[in-house]
Amino acid sequence: MAIAMGVTLVATPVVRFFVIRFGAVVEPRDARHVHTKPMPTLGGAAMLLGFLVAFAVASHLPQFHEVFQKNSEPFGVVLAAGVMFIVGALDDLRDVSPPAKVAGEVFAASLLALNGVTMFHVQVPFNLFGTDVWVPGAGYAPLITVLWVVLMTNAINLIDGLDGLAAGIVAIGGTALFLFADRLFHSGYLEGSNIGPLVCVVAVGVCLGFLPYNFNPARIIMGDAGALFLGLLLAVPTITVGGRTDVQYSGNTYFFFAPLVIPIVILGVPMADVVFSFLRRVLSRQRWSSADAGHLHHRLVRLGHGPRRAVVILWAWTALLSAVALWPTYTDSGNALVPFAIGGLALMLYILFHPGVRSARLERSRPRPPAESAPHLADGAADVVDFEAEAARRRRA
Repeated sequence: MAIAMGVTLVATPVVRFFVIRFGAVVEPRDARHVHTKPMPTLGGAAMLLGFLVAFAVASHLPQFHEVFQKNSEPFGVVLAAGVMFIVGALDDLRDVSPPAKVAGEVFAASLLALNGVTMFHVQVPFNLFGTDVWVPGAGYAPLITVLWVVLMTNAINLIDGLDGLAAGIVAIGGTALFLFADRLFHSGYLEGSNIGPLVCVVAVGVCLGFLPYNFNPARIIMGDAGALFLGLLLAVPTITVGGRTDVQYSGNTYFFFAPLVIPIVILGVPMADVVFSFLRRVLSRQRWSSADAGHLHHRLVRLGHGPRRAVVILWAWTALLSAVALWPTYTDSGNALVPFAIGGLALMLYILFHPGVRSARLERSRPRPPAESAPHLADGAADVVDFEAEAARRRRA
């Protein structure tokens, strides 16, 4: 983790220098962009370099000998990470179409599956279908792997809308996933050759090394190249830890439910954003791939929170969800409370982020002119006109 962080920390300003020199900058074009001036992108190149150096060093350390010895998984992770970075970089530079982008993600995920990074078991909750554990087998395991990797990469990509948001969430989620894997390992339920914990700490390291340059006001953004790369790094431990543990362990049922609930809970913010975005676009009859400014972080900013405060709120939400998921694992109790805690947090999320909250705040905060200022209007019409003007002024500000 320290090596990944140090290399990323040193490499980021170098990458920024060359990116600006070659003109790889993002122009603010619409409401989705929070920056008011051109911003250098491709910060994911520094994170990829930190990941590669950390992996190379780990391959020579005795404690990771079992992970790299006669094991094709590390090579598959490195290869898939490189392909995912290239797919994102092309999108940053040339605006790749959504179908072509998904095809690239599928190709990267397939490289993982071909090199053995697949799920061996899926825990079946409540003994459905007459079994506690489902073994996907060689026919379904690659398909599950590809679908899960595509979902994870797009979840992180969608949440990458404010300075430092994606990097912070991945750092928190990666730490929680490592703690879960470490608990399983020390309890004898996870093999020492599992690559998941190593990928977790490397992901945390590259995020911590990138955050000093990416937190508001950012000097560089990771771009799709960095977001897709981080999504792949988080997908690997969720597959290799969750899909390799077939014993009943406190918290395990929720870990495998549909199919990996603890990672979904730990990464609840980006996952919720994926679901909300899809439903919002379907209900409004938009294309599923169309971009908009309706994500969770956009809603927080429109509610009156500044970019920094919005990022910290979503960081705190991720940490809280991670604590809920890890509580049964570390206390051997509280399994029955997990669904209720998650439901309560989801309800709070809906209440706080519902668009009506913003309308109510504007209604309360707008100035109310005297009635004689608009005698020719019907009762209440002047209020409506002033409300719209106030909303337009706030948008311009």
